[in-house]
Amino acid sequence: MSKDLNENAGGRSIAKGLFWKAAENIGDQLITFLVSVILARMLGPEKYGTLSLMLVFIAVANVIIQSGFQTALIQKINVTGRDLSSVFWIGLGISALLYGLLYAGAPFAAGFFGDPEIGPMLRVLALILFFGAVISVETAIVARQMNFRAQFMATVAADIISGAVGIVLAFRGYGTWALVFQQLIKNLVQMLLLLFFVGWHPSLCLDMAGIGELFSYGWKVLVSGLIDTLYNNIYTPVISKLYSPLTVGYYNRGNQFPQIIANSIGQTMQSVMLPAFSRSQQDKTELRDMLRSTIKLSCFIMFPMMAGLAAVAEPLIGLLLGEAWLPAAPILSLCCLSYAAWPMHVSNIQAINAQGRSDIYLKLEIIKKILGIAVLVLSAPFGITVMIAMKGISDLFCTFINGAPNRSLLDYGPLRQWRDVSGSFMLAAAMGILVYILGSILGGMGSILGLTGVLKELTSLALEILFGAAFYIGAAGLLRSESLSLLIRTVRSRASAGQEK
Repeated sequence: MSKDLNENAGGRSIAKGLFWKAAENIGDQLITFLVSVILARMLGPEKYGTLSLMLVFIAVANVIIQSGFQTALIQKINVTGRDLSSVFWIGLGISALLYGLLYAGAPFAAGFFGDPEIGPMLRVLALILFFGAVISVETAIVARQMNFRAQFMATVAADIISGAVGIVLAFRGYGTWALVFQQLIKNLVQMLLLLFFVGWHPSLCLDMAGIGELFSYGWKVLVSGLIDTLYNNIYTPVISKLYSPLTVGYYNRGNQFPQIIANSIGQTMQSVMLPAFSRSQQDKTELRDMLRSTIKLSCFIMFPMMAGLAAVAEPLIGLLLGEAWLPAAPILSLCCLSYAAWPMHVSNIQAINAQGRSDIYLKLEIIKKILGIAVLVLSAPFGITVMIAMKGISDLFCTFINGAPNRSLLDYGPLRQWRDVSGSFMLAAAMGILVYILGSILGGMGSILGLTGVLKELTSLALEILFGAAFYIGAAGLLRSESLSLLIRTVRSRASAGQEK
């Protein structure tokens, strides 16, 4: 490989890593979103609901394959080639076992959800697990080297190629199978390109002592990730059983919009901040300052995005997906509540993991998921709207649970964190309310001016977005927001670093 596995990156490398990881996540989410809009119009809500049900099984299996060892490889101070090869072979073995279980259980899944198509499609889709085992090791190498440019190129190329294949297959009448092959090709292309860019190949060795050392840290992250994935995906089968795959399709699309933004920000932070935090794990003051700046800056960006998205949900859905998808609009608005404080969750968890306290991470996940399941059980009888609203409230409350350990570990607990972001939160809420009111006014004016259809929705949406951005940034400037100042200083420092380079 071109770089040593344990190469220590400085501040400029972290900034560069943040840039490329952000570019990858934004590119990935944007291309995936555009492709999904085209496919959603071609295939309709029910077929997307069927795919969502199958992806629940794949997501859970992928966590078992990837989560624990990948995080342990990133967190460990010194990693050898034997460690990487051992994790690779263990991952393939686990993939084979899980694929066998999914292959055998596919008919039972089809019967449970009352859709005979799920059986054969799940057996094909589960081949993703083998690709995931390889990608897991590759992305660990990328994170350690801060070589996120390679991951950017592999991910974007995989999105474009798989998206084109999915659209062609949908156009030729393959239905849900078009979505299945799109997922398969995306993972296959990403795996092959990462192998080429990273330049790593496994050797024929299995170091059980090294595996044991990695597993002693990683098993807690694995169990935590498994609990989190099970919880995050439980709404899909519950909605399917209580309602229908059609409603699952609405939920999937409504949840996708805020999820794209949250993933773009959250995955960037998670991928880059864990190795960055890990390098400062011995200096508690430096780690606390990094955590505080990360939370303030990311929430200043995330809060208005979620508030604005919730306010423009209906015209956005109508414009992009069409009238058949309009029942997803209220779901979209409510899902924004769940993702509003996502950066706080990610930042706190990464700070805890960077200090080697995966035991605390596991305890936090157990507590949060017990609370979440209780909320789901209590809210389910009252309909999907109440279910999603209560989930959002529960997710906001969980910022106090995730932040609690850092009160003793770093002297930066949840109350101090919320004091730091409260101004941004209230400003974003005010902006969201004003944008919603403006949308109602513009809707009436559009009819008076004779604007109809796409032109009316596009004009209204553009004016609402411009007004919301101007109000939020302008008000933050007038109030001398510390978070806005931090954002400006960060942008200027990155620009100066780029010019010096």
